[in-house]
Amino acid sequence: MSKQVKKVGILTAGGLAPCLSSAIGYLIDEYTRTAPEIEIIGYVNGYMGLLKGQSITVTPAAREHALYLTEHGGSPIGNSRVKLTNVKDCVKRGLVKEGEDPQKVAADQLVKDGVDVLHTIGGDDTNTAAADLAAFLAKNGYGLTVVGLPKTIDNDVYPIRQSLGAWTAAEEGANYFGNIVKENTANPRMLIVHEVMGRNCGWLTAATAAAYRRRMDATHYLPEFGLTRAREEVHAVYVPEMAFDAKAEAERLRAVMDQNDGVNIFVSEGACVDAIIAELEAAGEEVPRDAFGHPRLDKVNVGGWFAKQFGGMLGAEKTMVQKSGYYSRAAAPIAQDKELIQACAKKAVECALAGVGGVVGEDENKNGELRACEFPRIKGGKPFDIDAPWFTAMLQAIGQPKGAKVSVKH
Repeated sequence: MSKQVKKVGILTAGGLAPCLSSAIGYLIDEYTRTAPEIEIIGYVNGYMGLLKGQSITVTPAAREHALYLTEHGGSPIGNSRVKLTNVKDCVKRGLVKEGEDPQKVAADQLVKDGVDVLHTIGGDDTNTAAADLAAFLAKNGYGLTVVGLPKTIDNDVYPIRQSLGAWTAAEEGANYFGNIVKENTANPRMLIVHEVMGRNCGWLTAATAAAYRRRMDATHYLPEFGLTRAREEVHAVYVPEMAFDAKAEAERLRAVMDQNDGVNIFVSEGACVDAIIAELEAAGEEVPRDAFGHPRLDKVNVGGWFAKQFGGMLGAEKTMVQKSGYYSRAAAPIAQDKELIQACAKKAVECALAGVGGVVGEDENKNGELRACEFPRIKGGKPFDIDAPWFTAMLQAIGQPKGAKVSVKH
């Protein structure tokens, strides 16, 4: 089957995750080992480069040293946020001309470039766009296979059990907070709000808190100098999928503040977003949205909202909001992620050579089998299970009541 594939295109899109560079490296390495005659190109800045016809060729030297890419974070070929079915946005940004269909422009460019297989590495938006493109290609008779890889630190893609880079993002967020927490020695009665990425899914926030607490397990403290675990502990974790009583939590955390001279809160950037947006709009402020219709979370500023709400109620002398997202998502992957990325890349090449499209990952509905999950089944917005034993055990350990489960709008 590999003789039918002469040229492969690769693109990365959406936000960064600690897997993009490695996924490209492992894909190139796998093709080089199994089908070295196949030419490989990378589209610059994701779907934007595809629409503009901008690509780079993977040279023999690059193929020889492709695994160097596994040592790096970011994406060596660049990302962008482009939705091919959002014609108005594509025209506004100058990616297509008025009257053109971005999907057709993309498909025609793939044909022009002689690409037989397109690998898309991205999250739910990227792979949803890939699904739309694959459907368009099939409907209009383009002989091309699209094989995606699931990238998102939110870990919220159906039916993928574990998205690439999410484990690393949690560990890096824990490393980040390991330094930030020391700011509690710079001021008495310090409230530190650690805002973690996660628009609709609280998995990363919960996993980051758990990873940070594992770091604490291996750390020595000296109470005689006031250096206690209790002061550096995670005192609360708030995720979009769980409701909480703000007044009751403020009372609980006020007692923590009185005892430990500081409080540390981990919160998802998407927690309480609907309430905050409603508050902003009621005040006459407009919340901008991206090409996919998502509210701009930098404008919503969940961390700032939590700091404002709790700062006064806890009697904090100083409040600090720190965001680990950009630090975490640009990291190179840890060993656990590398193993998964390599396995997915190998399966992606296997599927590509066999002409099987889809998004490669561990299929939750197929007993975790590593396979190309069919595009129509791919969608974002998979909620974090707040009933997961490891999460409920963590809440119990930090003394936080488990709130009721709530549905999250996607």
